[in-house]
Amino acid sequence: MRLLLQQRPDGREAPRFVQLMLEPDLLGGWTLVRETGQIGGRSTVRREQYLDQASATAAFEHARDLQLKKGFQLMFVQGAEAPRNTTSPKP
Repeated sequence: MRLLLQQRPDGREAPRFVQLMLEPDLLGGWTLVRETGQIGGRSTVRREQYLDQASATAAFEHARDLQLKKGFQLMFVQGAEAPRNTTSPKP
C-alpha cells in the first residue's frame, strides 16, 4: 500500500508532504516506510519493521490518521481499496 499526503500551499513556501508505504520484506515480515519533507526540497526516510501484517497495517493506519489530524490531505492512494459509498442512489 502507498499513500501520499500533502499540506495545502499557503503561498509563502512549498507545501510539506508525507508518503507512507507498507511493503512485505524477504523474511516474511513487513516494513512501514515513512518519507517526509518539503516538495522540491530535502526529505527524510524512516523504516519500521513488523513481524506480521496485522500490526504493520495498524501502524500504517495510525500514521495516516495522525497526518490527517494535522491537516494533511490525501493526494494519492495505491494498493488499497477505495472507500465504498454507503448510501444507495435514489431512483
